[in-house]
Amino acid sequence: MGGEGAMIAANQSLKSNRNLMAKRKEKSFIFVTNSKEKTEYNLPEATEEDLVKLRNKLKKYNRYNTFKSIVILIVTFLLLLYFFISIS
Repeated sequence: MGGEGAMIAANQSLKSNRNLMAKRKEKSFIFVTNSKEKTEYNLPEATEEDLVKLRNKLKKYNRYNTFKSIVILIVTFLLLLYFFISIS
């Protein structure tokens, strides 16, 4: 039967690729550490006023993006409508 040579080549290729993957996993990196110490940051606590300002700012930003998306959608729809009407 034909095709045995192709299957042997495919099996050999898979075997060599598997061996390459095993070698890559064996390498250990010196710069990677499993330190249990956690870095502490001195970040300021957020006050209620700051949170309210941030919330309002995000709402305003989202409203603007939603409005912009709707305007772009309407303009695109009108241009397509004009294009299809002019073709007819």
